Amino acid sequence: MSDLVGALLLRERPVSVTPWRDLWDRLHAREVTAAEAAAVLASLSTRLPDADTLAAFLASLWERRGGETLRETPARAVNIVGTGGGPSTFNISTAAAFVAAALGVRVVKTGSRAYSSRCGSIDLLNRLGVPLTTSPAMTAEMVDRFGIAFAGPYVYPRELTLLAKAVLPLDMKRLGRALNLLGPFLADAPVAVQLTGLSDPALLPTFRALAAGFPERRFWFCVNSLGADELLGIAPNTVTRDGADGTAGTDTIELSPGALGLAGGTLEDLRPAADGTGIVPHALAVLAGDAPAAAIDTVCLNAAALALAGGVTGDWEDGLRLARAAVVRGDARRLVEAIRKNAHGPGEATPLRRTVHG
Repeated sequence: MSDLVGALLLRERPVSVTPWRDLWDRLHAREVTAAEAAAVLASLSTRLPDADTLAAFLASLWERRGGETLRETPARAVNIVGTGGGPSTFNISTAAAFVAAALGVRVVKTGSRAYSSRCGSIDLLNRLGVPLTTSPAMTAEMVDRFGIAFAGPYVYPRELTLLAKAVLPLDMKRLGRALNLLGPFLADAPVAVQLTGLSDPALLPTFRALAAGFPERRFWFCVNSLGADELLGIAPNTVTRDGADGTAGTDTIELSPGALGLAGGTLEDLRPAADGTGIVPHALAVLAGDAPAAAIDTVCLNAAALALAGGVTGDWEDGLRLARAAVVRGDARRLVEAIRKNAHGPGEATPLRRTVHG
């Protein structure tokens, strides 16, 4: 048993950066056995370690990246991403990203394939025919042309891929739950603000502590009474934002659906399509406003949060109004179609002009 595995199992003290560095060095040298890799992942996923251990884990990965990813952030670009888990819903965050971009927010969204849900953001984008970016240059180009980019695997540490290969033929979905939880801190996306949904409110203190290690990025954490990893239009939500001094997660906002004029509903209104063939039609219907009111309200509430985070508006009610207008006018649906038709090669289409409508 390696020293790292022993430390993770015993939990007697925080694990420093050094054992993590050693793991990655040995992983690249193909000296990590399947048993050790599985033990590391299982110990992380069974119960998350303390914040100091997780901070060392993240630091050990970030320091290996050097300058290979995009460091220049598009003007106040934002991201929306969650930890996964919680009730089964359609892909709310991806729909909200399209709506936000359609109303004028600059979005760089990260995500993954489905872990606990039926269809993850990457699964949905693949079905829609929306490309993932493969480089910093492509990400910048997509944001410039369409106002939105969906960052591909290049934003994640290579070590995670090596770790997944090391545990084969074991199932990474079962062993790698912790990596999905920590995904919001693993992606090197060029964003200034990140709306991060937590399916488990108990994660908030740990995530606030981890956010302090990313001074160049502001985090807005959201939780709700139903355990979904995004804002909901059918339940009370709490958004914990960085304070004015940049202190991670010190400004708390309570969002009541009734106070915001939302129609309410149930989780049944947010369920995903019953089978794979219905995923794309359902997503496009939501973006066109042809869905239950609770589904539209939920997407628009998340888009409103992105509008506030991106500096397009300073008011939740106004953000909701802008988001609803982008849906009703068909702007969100047209944005998807424009990307599907024109985004598979550089310079093949003129930039899509997006306007914030009053």
